[in-house]
Amino acid sequence: MAEGSARMRLPLVLGLTDGLLNALTLAGSALLGSSARPVLSLGARVGAAALVTTAFTVFVADYAERRAHLVHASRELNLTESGRLAAGRLGRRALTASFASMAVACAASFLGAALPLFAGVVLPGPVWIVPALAVAALAGLGGVLARVIGGRVGRWTLTMAVGGFCVLLIGVRLDIA
Repeated sequence: MAEGSARMRLPLVLGLTDGLLNALTLAGSALLGSSARPVLSLGARVGAAALVTTAFTVFVADYAERRAHLVHASRELNLTESGRLAAGRLGRRALTASFASMAVACAASFLGAALPLFAGVVLPGPVWIVPALAVAALAGLGGVLARVIGGRVGRWTLTMAVGGFCVLLIGVRLDIA
């Protein structure tokens, strides 16, 4: 795997997982507590909520981590000023890279949250198909991750599905949307 795509694996996985979990948490009770079909605006609202929280969280965490590495490198190189590397060109590159990570995570989070809800608008069948799709997407993501990182596919798939189902139960109990 190329270095650039490996660096985007964390924001991609974080965004997809966060988005799917947001859909299960925020819309779980709305979907399972009524027989009404989901509407496009619910998918857009849940996707927007996932996107906003992901943007802030990923940018702050990613930029703090990159800056910390630069400050540590400055100390290791015995530079006279502690944050010298972080204040220059490398600091600007860290900022740009953090914005790129944020963008990937935001897109993945929005899609992870909105797509199962959008699918529920167009797919015929019972309302519970939407949370089932979100849990299945988490299970599928677990299987893909297991293959990428050399893990046990069955274990990752099952763990992600069970985690998604537990979050769905929490979402139903919280009754947010």
